[in-house]
Amino acid sequence: MIARLGEGGFDSSAAAGAFVAMINLSRGSSVQQAEGLFAERADGHLIRGMDVSEPRTAAEKAAGLLTTEIKSVEQAKQLDNPDAVIVFQIIDADFLLSKVATINYGSKPGQTDRVIRYHWELFGITVKWQLLESTPSSLGHYSGKEKICLTLDEVEKQGITQFGIRSADIWGKNGIIQSQIREMPYSIYCGMLFDNNTSVLVQDEVNYLPSLFSFIKSGAYLSAVRKLNQKLDVAAHTMVKVPFDLDHWTKVAEEKYPNGLPKPYSNDPTQWIFHGHPYGSVVWDEKTKWTAHGSLRTDDTVLQVAVARLLGYRWPAEQDTEMELADEQREWVNRCETLLPFADEDGIVCIPPVRGEAAAADRLLNLLAAAYNLHPSPSGRGAGGEGWSNDILAELLKNASHAGKSLETWLRDKFFAQHCKLFQNRPFIWHIWDGLRDGFSVLINYHKFDAKLMESLIYLYLGDWITRQKQDIAAGIDGAEEKLAAAENLKKKLELIKKGEAPHDIFVRWKPLQEQPIGWNPDLNDGVRLNIRPFMTVGNVKKKGAGILHDKPNIKWNKDRGKDVETAPWYHLGPEYGGKEGDRINDHHLTLAEKLTARKNIE
Repeated sequence: MIARLGEGGFDSSAAAGAFVAMINLSRGSSVQQAEGLFAERADGHLIRGMDVSEPRTAAEKAAGLLTTEIKSVEQAKQLDNPDAVIVFQIIDADFLLSKVATINYGSKPGQTDRVIRYHWELFGITVKWQLLESTPSSLGHYSGKEKICLTLDEVEKQGITQFGIRSADIWGKNGIIQSQIREMPYSIYCGMLFDNNTSVLVQDEVNYLPSLFSFIKSGAYLSAVRKLNQKLDVAAHTMVKVPFDLDHWTKVAEEKYPNGLPKPYSNDPTQWIFHGHPYGSVVWDEKTKWTAHGSLRTDDTVLQVAVARLLGYRWPAEQDTEMELADEQREWVNRCETLLPFADEDGIVCIPPVRGEAAAADRLLNLLAAAYNLHPSPSGRGAGGEGWSNDILAELLKNASHAGKSLETWLRDKFFAQHCKLFQNRPFIWHIWDGLRDGFSVLINYHKFDAKLMESLIYLYLGDWITRQKQDIAAGIDGAEEKLAAAENLKKKLELIKKGEAPHDIFVRWKPLQEQPIGWNPDLNDGVRLNIRPFMTVGNVKKKGAGILHDKPNIKWNKDRGKDVETAPWYHLGPEYGGKEGDRINDHHLTLAEKLTARKNIE
């Protein structure tokens, strides 16, 4: 007797994640019996079994063992199943998914932290990078489009030998991309490089893709796979060894997708196919069975998108006219052109009014109103004279967990923490402040923030603020002395980062000493994780571990997984930190003297 208990078969938390099966062996009579537990058929011995994997707790599973139907299958016929797996049902090998589709393994990046970025860590997809598809979420038709990867030419140029290319022959084809973990989330595949967290299901010659997608979306596919393989991580080859009724799922697809599967669309700003409009909405219309314009969005991402646009950010879909998108998605992309005049020129926007510029909240409000009024929703909301109002602003703030408060206080108190959460703790809009709630506070577009703009921030923007505090002190205004002290303290910290002396430096473990940045001169290709370090470690103005940032992103500089090759520039660094040679150390510091000497020696 075999009882499939599944996950949660034990009460102990120590067994969390284990998928359990219980086997009961009994010694039966050597004489054949016609009935009962030890009954046999003339053509072979039987295996008895039951499945109580669906209940979540051990107690529920125990109760199920008393009531669940006991099924019987012939032992010998289990050898005919895919991979000879034991299942309590008959699998017809003539009607498997593998008859109409193939499963393809994703490429193995090797040095993930070196070769992969979130797309928002760079401004646009430069020549060194390409779009990457990774783990989907099953939310909507398209997901898992957050990342980019070094191009294969760049991988070769940098001598990254650990990069394992797989399934290059299906790049550019249509398919369905899936994770192999737990619920196996899925998405329509866009034909890009995909990583080894996923596999792609590609149809054979005939266009079965709507049928395949209908099968997966229904949940029947996951159920069939889990009958064959209950491991947390399903082997990719198992994913096409499930029964597939082509005729049935073709009829389902004709009803659900008579026009075929939709072209890429998403209202999620973390996706590189996102249209870039604060309110823009593209949805699946069940009546027309195609994409359509939806009601203008007021969810918690609207304000985030608006702030990014105010600071001058644009999404990849806006910068790539060749990217395949749904017609409605491309329409919203084109509408973003009218919002470009609202973008700040240098990517430095102070929350209080500084240098004659309006306060950030006022500028953001203008952008929000214009975006709403200029682009009424084709579905009805916002059209016909129903324009921007305080009620809409109140709804936006409520959805951003700031109900009943102002846009200005949301920018000061909530924006950056929410920004870090939405963008996977790789923020591209940085909130720098002096630690006072009514003190100097500024939003920075990381993509534009080079050495020149660092000087502008210190000596023009912060300098103007300091001058005003000195004037307020002379005028006898309360609180001016505290603001001046906080601002001058922030100035000192920014100057330390600008100079870049250890421990306020940037260290990039894959670059030799002579190529390490000197002072605040970041290479955006190295990623937010490395470039943000001096701002978080220069000393806290308020919150522990946040440095001069308003909130602490969940970023650490622990050693990366894996072992470097002996030719890596910092291969021998590990023992200095209690590790081994080849350890991929990140939290290392170099003096300016070391860097300058190294550069001088190669001249």
